[in-house]
Amino acid sequence: MLRDTFNEAAELYDRARPRYPRALVTELAGQAGLGPGTRVLEIGPGTGQLTVPLAESGCDLTAVELGPALAKVARDNLRAFPRAHVEVADFELWPLPAEPFDLVVSATAFHWLDPALRAAKVGHALRPGGTFALVTTEHVKGGTVDFFARAQECYERWDPATPPGLRLQDESEISTDTGELAEWDDLRSCRWTQEITYSTQEYTDVLLTYSGHRALEASAREGLLGCIRGLIDTRHGGRVTKCYLHELITARRPPEVGAD
Repeated sequence: MLRDTFNEAAELYDRARPRYPRALVTELAGQAGLGPGTRVLEIGPGTGQLTVPLAESGCDLTAVELGPALAKVARDNLRAFPRAHVEVADFELWPLPAEPFDLVVSATAFHWLDPALRAAKVGHALRPGGTFALVTTEHVKGGTVDFFARAQECYERWDPATPPGLRLQDESEISTDTGELAEWDDLRSCRWTQEITYSTQEYTDVLLTYSGHRALEASAREGLLGCIRGLIDTRHGGRVTKCYLHELITARRPPEVGAD
């Protein structure tokens, strides 16, 4: 499965993947009332990009991670927080504890779960009135715009699945998908953008944490990365800037959702 590819590069994933804006974490903490005694479940923490700032609140945090190598790095990153622990399991099969959670959160991992099961299981995991928080990340138009337009030629050459003429969307063109939570209470969404500048090697490292790139046949992957490296070095002075859109979607569990 594609989602298993992240576990193959856990250390690289930890080093290369962007952290979330502090304002996003602050907004989430405020909405969920995070603090000592708050019970938090995180689905798919990866190596802890969101887990660590959540644990800083002093909450009781359980993170369920599919990949054992990713979980090991997450545990290392959480050593300073004895009230946070990581379990290696498939969330879809993981038995829920008897005591419900005050907050369930998933950052850039929820889309890997079975759409027929995921929202219902989150509802069972939460107490009535508890908060579900979904964090999504999109690469949007911005930063070194010319580079990303030229890079599509590399993708069209080396990745046959690339649609011709594909271009990054503006933030305003990205729609918020809240269909699964339409019957939940207090549905909200907030957005933040951040631009990160990468050296040629740093940008290559980021690409190697994406499932689609890792799933390419080895010669195609090396051809693609070589093409992109050459473009950054020869046309952009060895540095490019990428723009990320992060969205926080929250909703509260009504009494009837998750009820037996």
